[in-house]
Amino acid sequence: MEEKINTGTILIKEGAVLPECLQLESEPYLKGWSLVKNVDAKELDRKIHKAGWTLFFMAHEVDASAVGSDPENTRRRAVRKAIACMKSGRLNCLEITQVGVKHFLGHCYVSVSAHPRHIQESMILFHAKHVTEGDRVQLAAA
Repeated sequence: MEEKINTGTILIKEGAVLPECLQLESEPYLKGWSLVKNVDAKELDRKIHKAGWTLFFMAHEVDASAVGSDPENTRRRAVRKAIACMKSGRLNCLEITQVGVKHFLGHCYVSVSAHPRHIQESMILFHAKHVTEGDRVQLAAA
């Protein structure tokens, strides 16, 4: 069985606003996140730049690990932990930069390193032309 999570894998938050011209093949991977199947990070960056949008690269790397008997489910748990470690819930993309898998006494130990990324139209981080309804409610409350 081919592993779905490897170095270079891209995950995009479901509901993320993307350029209309960007054609991504994806499949649901975790609740609220989809695995991009047809491009890696470099190709995604090139396509987004060509559309006039920005793919931000966050400097802080997130690390997570998990132990289990099934390698794919253990990878999935490690990625879920990495997403939980992201400093901002507003980030809509994650690039897997390293996956380590070790086996010992019938158990699998998976460590995942990833860089949070963010796709948006503006060149200023979290500056959006289209304010969502939830953002309007937060702004009105402030």
